[in-house]
Amino acid sequence: MKKVFALTVLFVAGLAFSAHAAKISNGQMAKCNDAKSITLEADKVAHMTNDKFGYTGNDRGSANLSIWKSSNFTTVPIALGPNDNNDSLNGTDGGRTGLPQRGGMGAGKVTLVSQPAFTRGDSIGDIGGLVKITNTGAIPVTVTCN
Repeated sequence: MKKVFALTVLFVAGLAFSAHAAKISNGQMAKCNDAKSITLEADKVAHMTNDKFGYTGNDRGSANLSIWKSSNFTTVPIALGPNDNNDSLNGTDGGRTGLPQRGGMGAGKVTLVSQPAFTRGDSIGDIGGLVKITNTGAIPVTVTCN
């Protein structure tokens, strides 16, 4: 009896201290509770279209998420656009404008790190308590709670 109890306690403690990951698709939700950090990573999906206007069924490879935080009862949207290129057009002007080229590809991965001492309370980093991540886009996202 004591062995079963000890093994059960060790199993529960192991689950409490281990990170878990979930891949969520459109409409699905992942939850993290009292995480030190939360990593969100969009699947790499090619931006392909045969439409003459460039419309795609996969949001151009961008992932869209809605994050609800119990610490302050707020919802924050996050978009990950690893295929989105926001380079400035002056990179192709042969230097005539004299402006440096800016921009680059969008992020495919972001890590939210706990900021418990943040005073305003509406920070995206305030991830104490329960955090619910809902996929509102077409691209699957891997959520890792640490």
